[in-house]
Amino acid sequence: MIRCVRMWTGEDGNSHFEEGSLVMKPGEREDEIGAPIPVMSLSFRETEEGGAFAWHTDPVPRFVITLSGTLEFTVASGDSFIIRPGDILLAEDNLGSGHRWRLIDQSPWRRAYVVFDPDADLTFRAQSGAHKSIQITHNAKEV
Repeated sequence: MIRCVRMWTGEDGNSHFEEGSLVMKPGEREDEIGAPIPVMSLSFRETEEGGAFAWHTDPVPRFVITLSGTLEFTVASGDSFIIRPGDILLAEDNLGSGHRWRLIDQSPWRRAYVVFDPDADLTFRAQSGAHKSIQITHNAKEV
């Protein structure tokens, strides 16, 4: 299971998050395999050790895949979560109060941004075990 934290804008205009994973199915060689997700772009970014970014939203729904660095993300409620190398952030908080982050280890944050096709579908499994079918649009809605 690959850890995924979903972050979205709630009806209150604030960012919220929940931990879970993307739904994957048994595959060959006892691997777990996720369904292909059509994407529009893939880009990479690096932030130096000790970096931080003030309150902001994400421009479009996307995966942020952490390659190195450990970060603390905080939302307006004051709640926070940690992202480590190998974790995926499903960033859907495209409106509202947004979030902030800061590096909390001595590594640079190297990451890949994967922007979804406007009509992409995926299934997120919350840590509670509930499946949520999410249609990714550039308006960030949950269905």
